[in-house]
Amino acid sequence: MPKHQDAKKRLKTIEGHIRGIQRMIDEDAYCIDTIAQIHAVQSALNKVSTMILEDHLHTCLITAVRGDDLEDRERVLQEIIDVFDAAAKV
Repeated sequence: MPKHQDAKKRLKTIEGHIRGIQRMIDEDAYCIDTIAQIHAVQSALNKVSTMILEDHLHTCLITAVRGDDLEDRERVLQEIIDVFDAAAKV
């Protein structure tokens, strides 16, 4: 699971950035600088999300599509639709 390790490493980095944002707010840093850091964290989270989705498509989705269980196939496809639908609402 090297991709999971990479995702965990990225999340630890993001965690550090969030602590940095908290410090910026505590220290009353310039608002635009704080917003820029928030956008950087959002971008980093989007990258992790994309990595996890890509892994899911190459593993869980492929397994379901190749399998004989029609309900499982439909469930996995609906999950993908739901994820994109939820992302569009953000």
